[in-house]
Amino acid sequence: MFRMTTTRTAAALAAVTLPFALSACGSDMDSSSGSGSSSSAASSSESMGSDGSSSTGSTAEAAAPFGDGCASVPESGKGSFDGMATDPVATAASNNPALKTLVTAVTKADLGSTLNSAKDITVFAPTNDAFAAMDKKTMDSAMADPKGMLTTVLTHHVVEGRLAPEDLAGTHETLAGDKVTVEGSGEDFTVGEASVVCGNVQTANATVYIIDSVLMPTAK
Repeated sequence: MFRMTTTRTAAALAAVTLPFALSACGSDMDSSSGSGSSSSAASSSESMGSDGSSSTGSTAEAAAPFGDGCASVPESGKGSFDGMATDPVATAASNNPALKTLVTAVTKADLGSTLNSAKDITVFAPTNDAFAAMDKKTMDSAMADPKGMLTTVLTHHVVEGRLAPEDLAGTHETLAGDKVTVEGSGEDFTVGEASVVCGNVQTANATVYIIDSVLMPTAK
């Protein structure tokens, strides 16, 4: 379904993530856990660099998360909105039961350190059901090619900058080096063929929009 090269993907990642070093996801999640300084999903935060230093976020007080899918987020604990706000994004996602398949894929592609180290990003995070609805052959192919196809698919879900809902609509360049288009306004958005089911979720270094489909890059 896709004809992608590992060389192109690696170049795209290097251009965006420099100077962050890519290390094993599992160890990074352990070491980065709790590194964020935001106390709630509704407050501005400090994001932690890969060297452990902090940089103060410039975003104003954020609006509350929105969408029917937010009901699946735990009300307390590390996977809650308040809990996620204190951790960098890959770690925060690992504590949210609705994003387990995404975390498995991120770990397989060894992208946890890249995502946790990024200063300010927006992540479109597919739910477990979104991955389950994928064509099995495509999913298996991606998982069998972690540094190629899987990395390209996952980085297609990430854009630079923390996009507030009022800034979300438009075309944005992804970490994969291609583009993704968001349409809508208020609390009703689509990202390509996917719908935002829980939007404006804050982590220590990212704004997350949980979506109901996996975004597939355009074949080259």
